[in-house]
Amino acid sequence: MDKLELKALGKINLGLDVLGKRENGYHDVRMVMQTVYLYDQILIERIREPGIHLSSNLFYLPVNENNLAYRAADLLMKECRIREGVRITLDKHIPVAAGMAGGSSNAAAVLFGMNRMFSLGFTMEELMDRGVTLGADVPYCILRGTVLAEGIGEKLTPLPAMPKCYVLLAKPPISVSTKAVYEKLDSHEIADHPDIDGIIGGLKRQNLDEVAANMGNVLEKVTIEEYPVIDKIKSVMCREGALNAMMSGSGPTVFGLYDDKRKARRAAVRIKELKLTRQTYVTSIHNARRG
Repeated sequence: MDKLELKALGKINLGLDVLGKRENGYHDVRMVMQTVYLYDQILIERIREPGIHLSSNLFYLPVNENNLAYRAADLLMKECRIREGVRITLDKHIPVAAGMAGGSSNAAAVLFGMNRMFSLGFTMEELMDRGVTLGADVPYCILRGTVLAEGIGEKLTPLPAMPKCYVLLAKPPISVSTKAVYEKLDSHEIADHPDIDGIIGGLKRQNLDEVAANMGNVLEKVTIEEYPVIDKIKSVMCREGALNAMMSGSGPTVFGLYDDKRKARRAAVRIKELKLTRQTYVTSIHNARRG
């Protein structure tokens, strides 16, 4: 196999709770993660020239070891002593630095793709073990679907599939550092924890209204204090018929869940009219896992 094209899908957090902070600086979390059908296209090519040759359609993205996709390739090439080279082309569509795990999903796709291309023989679990050394979201991005994530995000338990719905994604023209948001968060001062078990119960009963009603993200308070536009987008989505709306991850992307695609499209138009965002997408959830 000399060429492989892959879709690196983005994610949203239906629920994000922080339970405490470890001595090493990492936070213990309890999250419900969900893949959405918004993706980056990744082309991996096997070449004779040694090394990793990375390029992207976005001029401002690093194309060296500061890029998670590059580091994923480097990890497998060193461990498995691959002497050939790879050319990786990233066609980015997931908003960058937006709380949708775009970089982690790129790394996951490279791990998955190179495992197939070079017949390395790693199982999904073995790829996930390597992925967590690159970032806490990488194992989830390898697995995909509807998943409970615990620990620092690496302990993954598959959940019943999310009921069918439409997702409106809106990213305001700002970028947020996940590291900075977690550093500002004081886990001891969190008064309102999301009902993660309530979300899981809604999934088990395939009740979309129940899932939406229990959504919550403890990082919102930190990010919204600095960027109030996030709260404005949430309000517009709810006024325009969202079952609920919430910031994904550390932000600033906001998503709304809709049971009617027309309502989602109407809300997208309204958000654009109000000039709250430059990047707006109406899409759907994606429940298929890798295999």
